Amino acid sequence: MFKVPEDRLYTEGHLWVKKKKKKLVRIGITEYFILKNMEIIDIDLPEEEEEFEKDEIFGSIETIEQVFDLLMPVSGKIVKVNEKVLEDIEILNEDPFDEGWLIEIEMTNPAELEELLPPEDYELRLEDLEDVGPEKFLEEEE
Repeated sequence: MFKVPEDRLYTEGHLWVKKKKKKLVRIGITEYFILKNMEIIDIDLPEEEEEFEKDEIFGSIETIEQVFDLLMPVSGKIVKVNEKVLEDIEILNEDPFDEGWLIEIEMTNPAELEELLPPEDYELRLEDLEDVGPEKFLEEEE
């Protein structure tokens, strides 16, 4: 089974969101995404100070087989980008929940967190996906 830390929320697109302060969250990708998509070979992330609306594309991840768009789970402004991941993509493959986080965002609408999946619901979704077989991750680029 895949690691699903209890201290964060999840999206159906296999991103996690961890609350740091009242309006500050850290965002990353799940272990499930990494294990199902082989090895990540490149990542494109936004610049600090950029603003995004919920569900807007904020970057992309390239695996051996394809490129996936990253969809913003909450609206807000980027306050920090994990430069370590940009310099060494292996961090993401090895430790997606701690060292391999992607961005920190100051939310403009913290109520959007209520639309995300709690850990137990995300785990149930993973079990359903295992029964179905190949599934859609994040958003495949055309």
